[in-house]
Amino acid sequence: MTYRATLDLLFKSHRFVPNYKCELQKNLMAIIGGLSSDTSFHMRDSIGLYKIPQLTYGSFPTEGESDTSQISSFYRMVPNEAHQYMGIISLLKHFGWTWVGLIVVDDEGGENFLQMMEPLFSKNGICSAFTQRIPKLPRYDNIDEVYDVLLSTHKVVKDDKAQTSIIYGESMALIWLTAIFFFLQDLKKNDIASVTKVWIITTQIDFILLGLQRSWDLGLFQGAICFTIHSKELLGFLEFLQSIKPDGIKENGFLKDFWEQAFDCDFPNPSVPMDTSEQCSGEERLESLPDPFFEMSMTGHSYSIYNAVHVVAHALHDISLTRSKQRAMMGHNIFEFQDLQPWQLHLYLPDISFNNSDGETLSFSVKKEMVGGFDIMNMVIFPNRSFLRVKVGEVDYSAPEGKKFILHEDMIMWHKGFNQVMPISVCNEHCPPGHQKKRKEGEKFCCYDCAACPEGKISDQNDMDDCFRCPEDQYPNKMRSQCISKTMSFLSYEEPFGISLASVAFAFSLLTTLVFGTFLKHKDTPIVKANNQALTYTLLVSLLLCFLSSLLFLGKPGEMTCLLRQPTFGMIFSMGVSCMLAKTITVVVAFMATKPGSSMRKWVGKSLAYSVVVSCSFIQSIVCTLWLMTSPPFPDVDMHSLTTEIIVQCNEGSVTLFYCVLGYMGLLAVASFIVAFLARRLPDSFNEAKFITFSMLLFCSVWLSFLPTYLSTKGKYMVVVEIISILASSAGLLGCIFAPKCYIIILRPELNNREQLIKRKN
Repeated sequence: MTYRATLDLLFKSHRFVPNYKCELQKNLMAIIGGLSSDTSFHMRDSIGLYKIPQLTYGSFPTEGESDTSQISSFYRMVPNEAHQYMGIISLLKHFGWTWVGLIVVDDEGGENFLQMMEPLFSKNGICSAFTQRIPKLPRYDNIDEVYDVLLSTHKVVKDDKAQTSIIYGESMALIWLTAIFFFLQDLKKNDIASVTKVWIITTQIDFILLGLQRSWDLGLFQGAICFTIHSKELLGFLEFLQSIKPDGIKENGFLKDFWEQAFDCDFPNPSVPMDTSEQCSGEERLESLPDPFFEMSMTGHSYSIYNAVHVVAHALHDISLTRSKQRAMMGHNIFEFQDLQPWQLHLYLPDISFNNSDGETLSFSVKKEMVGGFDIMNMVIFPNRSFLRVKVGEVDYSAPEGKKFILHEDMIMWHKGFNQVMPISVCNEHCPPGHQKKRKEGEKFCCYDCAACPEGKISDQNDMDDCFRCPEDQYPNKMRSQCISKTMSFLSYEEPFGISLASVAFAFSLLTTLVFGTFLKHKDTPIVKANNQALTYTLLVSLLLCFLSSLLFLGKPGEMTCLLRQPTFGMIFSMGVSCMLAKTITVVVAFMATKPGSSMRKWVGKSLAYSVVVSCSFIQSIVCTLWLMTSPPFPDVDMHSLTTEIIVQCNEGSVTLFYCVLGYMGLLAVASFIVAFLARRLPDSFNEAKFITFSMLLFCSVWLSFLPTYLSTKGKYMVVVEIISILASSAGLLGCIFAPKCYIIILRPELNNREQLIKRKN
């Protein structure tokens, strides 16, 4: 029928004689049409042979991005269909709808739509809940097949999870869908009203109904979102529609048929008697018709037809101007359009660019498609079965960034079943933050379980595929839904531990100073002079520095404190322990020198003690110098040992040399302990060997317990352990060595004289 009608349009004659032009006054220059893809492409097959411009106003796929752009006679008055597809994807992503039904007409256009949309769905994390194909035209010769289609469509559409469905096809698809729910509804349960869906309707579908559907409930489509061809309300269009009357019925059979169907009446026929109430008066008004039967507003298709007429008119006008100038130059003043051939319009149509009466610029793209986009409309259904299209957005992917997809969500009127709350169309509930999606075997990727994030990872959004780790300076909260900044951890002076340790260090330093002052005050007494007075002073100074060196471990580690902390501690303690060793060796040598004929007499004197202290300290200084020169300590942070804290610490640089310093200090302590233990029973009133033995036993016990405790703690508590070890060992030496002497000097001064020494020796 399309081929025959097209040929009749091309070759006007009383008989069907293709390729013969018998009417010279009516030269066909261009054709505007048709609405459907089938009609347009069938027309193209014939029109293209004669190079007659065809301007289509319907929106349909470009036959799989076919070769239509290469056919010079084919022009589209609507934008590229790909813009609509991306607009649908943007709409679904905007609302988070990932479980979407597809209802398509079972034809080539429907298959093309599925081939285009399914890859886009997969790429954007959207799944098709179902794909239902409905026949383009019902075959009443096979009622069982029709009923099966009705039943299967009704079943999938009733799926509660898929709250959103896309309808693609032509206007018959909407009629079909309405018919399905009308014929299968349970009138007692008001089945149609219970279908709460968001319908996304493509531009190919006009919202129309047939005459027999006049009494059907349209509430099913309340809140539907329609993609429509962009349109504007043109000045004078409404008045034009209101002025239409069924005059000249005999000359216009189309208007007669439309009028009778729209108003459900018949024009008088003298040969057929009829009731007066069934006759058309001719005074009926188009604005009285419900919107599904006739819309008074400018639809997208009407707007495209209007623009198509003006495109052809501008092309002819441009040709006229060009020809007139040429003829004027040649001395001719008259230009006859009968001389114009249709193919000549192709020289002007691709470059057409003008503003229509509403001020919009019209031009074609390189693919001969009208530049622009689509409107997004919201359907508002009224109880009287009329409806209103409310523009809530637009889509144009040729527009600048930020204006490609515009949606005014607050303007959308949803189906009453949603209680004006944004619908949710997902396969299952969203995985909340703190969880990740877990694939269900045998299900589409939109259907998944939720699994809690593993230890140390978080997810801060819904439906995350994988949890991720926080940055090094942050840690997960208990819900594993966000990262919390770690606190800087170091032993400061302000916290209770820091205050307590600093107070103890100052107290012992003061006590050591008092002991030193006491010894200086009583420097001429026998008890002070015994066992090398200089070693005693050196030991007291070493202990004082030991107590003060613990303060280097308090506060935020800096470059200087890290550089001095461990080497200073090692040097001072080595000097103190060397003094203890020198004292013990002095006692042993002095006793052995008293024996007749002993060769040890030449070693008796202060030089032996000094050489022991200097040599032992010098070895430690060599180790410390090597340490500072090769791999010195430096400030560092440890972000991994503690979950909620960043440990600000001193990196020891060379761990080997650090333990060499500790090991050498331990070696001196053990040597001093052994020598003192062997000399503990020597007969001397002021023999310190017993006290040195006990002090070295205490010293070694402290530092032996220090190592495992130090290695098993983390953060600032490692510093606490080291400070306590320093204070405890230093206090042990101070107490064991100097407490007995201070007791005699202060409380028993009568024992601190030479006579008592000689008496006690005897």
